[in-house]
Amino acid sequence: MALHGIKTNLLTSAAVAIGSVSTAVIGLVATADDADAATFPLDTPVLVPVRSAMAKAGSTGTLHAALTAIAEIATPQVVVVRVASAAEGGDQDTAVLGTAAGNAYKGMQALLTAEAKTGVKPRILGAPGLDTQAVTNGLVAIAKKLRGFVYAMAQGNDAASAITYRAQFGDRELMLFWPATSKGPTDTIARALAQRAYIDQAQGWQKTISNVVVTGITGMSHDVSWSMDDDTTDAALLNAADITTIICYSGYRFWGNHTTSSEPSWLFESAVRTSQVLQDEFQRGLFWAMDKPITAGLIKDMISTVNARLRKLVVNNQLIGGRCWYDPDKNASSDLAAGQLALDYDFTACAPLEGLTENQTITDTYYADLSSQISSTGATSGT
Repeated sequence: MALHGIKTNLLTSAAVAIGSVSTAVIGLVATADDADAATFPLDTPVLVPVRSAMAKAGSTGTLHAALTAIAEIATPQVVVVRVASAAEGGDQDTAVLGTAAGNAYKGMQALLTAEAKTGVKPRILGAPGLDTQAVTNGLVAIAKKLRGFVYAMAQGNDAASAITYRAQFGDRELMLFWPATSKGPTDTIARALAQRAYIDQAQGWQKTISNVVVTGITGMSHDVSWSMDDDTTDAALLNAADITTIICYSGYRFWGNHTTSSEPSWLFESAVRTSQVLQDEFQRGLFWAMDKPITAGLIKDMISTVNARLRKLVVNNQLIGGRCWYDPDKNASSDLAAGQLALDYDFTACAPLEGLTENQTITDTYYADLSSQISSTGATSGT
């Protein structure tokens, strides 16, 4: 029946708050032939509570050692993909790299199905003790799809060979480490993964992994010279080559901020992860707008939504600045009519204070007031 009167529909048209995404989720690829198969099925991503899972991680391979190192630093969410150990003399890389044929994801490829199977997306990726050059490249390819970041060892028996090895990479989603801790490469990268998750939880993704005490390191596999004001030390040379190292200064610390990117804009780990977080937050935060009619009101609401989030990140000291806008030149009438809209936004990430210059000057200026200071105490002659 038609209404004879006035009916009011309650409609909403306004900016919608964008929430944060969880970044402190580790994606760990490991071996352990004697692990509990129910807890750690092969080639399957499983979300595990770190401490209780250690008891079922077996003692062979890399899994137990990695979980032990992680647990000493933090208790983040950890998605584990257990891969088969290669037979003696076999090719371990093949099992780690895995395949994605016929919608059956094996090896590290299973990380791509983690969000669907576990409800969380791994963003801090590593294969401690297994990260050969081929494996590292494979992880980087997965990181690009997940908007994650890879932490891996730089292979080499000395700093020079590690620097040579680093030249094989040019991706922004990768940070290399050298040397190992005294417990070996598995321990090193596992602690890097845990440290990254710990910093995300304690300070935020805008803080790099560098210069925070790492719990549990008791020594290093190789000596590394370091001084705060000397750019010829081992640590300085490694950092200049975009390799993060370990120093001992009021505790052991990772020392280095660089990715392996060949583009200066993505030199810092913090810049890359800021970019990744913004992409994820805005995509998820604008989901409500998908399939709504394209109108001026909708576009304004979307822009307001993004700008509100950018302002909040600036207030929280997670971003220096940013802005979202509509560019008419990028939105032809035919595109809009076809349901395609383009919005632009920019941002300035927080750069780490990597270098500080102090200018020291010796002067006699402060002697000028010396007589009056002495006179005020009654210690001059004639008083």
